[in-house]
Amino acid sequence: MDPISDIFRTLQVTALVQSRLEATAPWGVGLRAQAMPVASADGLAQRPGVAYFCMIRRGHCWLKVDGASESTPLTSGDCFLLAPQISFTLSDEIQTATVNLCSLRAKAIQNVVHHGGGGAPTALIWGLLQFNQGSVRPITALLPRLILVRAEQTQAIGLEATLQMLASEMALQAPGADVAASRLGEVLFIQMLRAYVSLGLDQRKSQWLSAIFDPQIGGAMKAIHSDIRTAWTVESLAESAGMSRSSFAARFKQLLGETPMQYLSGWRMQKSLELILRSDAKLSDIGLQVGYETEAAFNRAFKKVIGVTPGQYRKAMDKGSVISAPEARPISS
Repeated sequence: MDPISDIFRTLQVTALVQSRLEATAPWGVGLRAQAMPVASADGLAQRPGVAYFCMIRRGHCWLKVDGASESTPLTSGDCFLLAPQISFTLSDEIQTATVNLCSLRAKAIQNVVHHGGGGAPTALIWGLLQFNQGSVRPITALLPRLILVRAEQTQAIGLEATLQMLASEMALQAPGADVAASRLGEVLFIQMLRAYVSLGLDQRKSQWLSAIFDPQIGGAMKAIHSDIRTAWTVESLAESAGMSRSSFAARFKQLLGETPMQYLSGWRMQKSLELILRSDAKLSDIGLQVGYETEAAFNRAFKKVIGVTPGQYRKAMDKGSVISAPEARPISS
């Protein structure tokens, strides 16, 4: 299994297409990210996040992302994906006041929201990607803050067809349209991750995506994600990458900011979180599935990364405890 597919399935990414916004000038909408809760005494893993995607169906507008110095002009055919915990606004003009997008969603009729002052029209389709599984790393460590694909670029990568089908499903509202639109949203997510690297949009801003698409390091990452149970070593991973041990270790650390063994340990813990939550398997069996020969070794590794033992984690989840977010840090080997 390739890393993107593995991440998608393990974190249980679900696309929910929210609305078609029919706006007329002057208009402005926005969403402010909710602050993540402070880690509790029994902080277990990163809380799942929500990423937003949007396509400009007709007209033009301005996108302002929290932390960016300037607004970005958007026009028909452009689409973007924002990582979780990123606030943003969309408006017909930079200075136009905005209202909360979620409050408008409550006024939707058949998933269509009308908003604005009656001037020049702009149509948007927007939705969210819900990460339903707690994460060892913050989602923002996997996704760039913003992926923006221009209209002329969508044709070159096959994204235009997905956008057209998504727009059609939202417009027709035929039986099954909600399900079809959600599945197309998931396809859109994968295609935009590909576009981010293949179109040279990354500029090394996303270490994880850059590493996946690296001709050599990507091979080692695919090996890890394809078989997490293997007793991988730096030497065996270097061989899968077709590199010497020293060159591989240095290149891996350069791209991902952690050693191969740290990455392997972190992903084993991510898989174990999924298995603990979705199965009643014995903890010793889960440890075996993620590469630990003994339950004691699994307990030590799990507590080192997550902060509690697998048994404590399962008990807390059974009680419905909130998954809180400890400070982001490299995964220790």
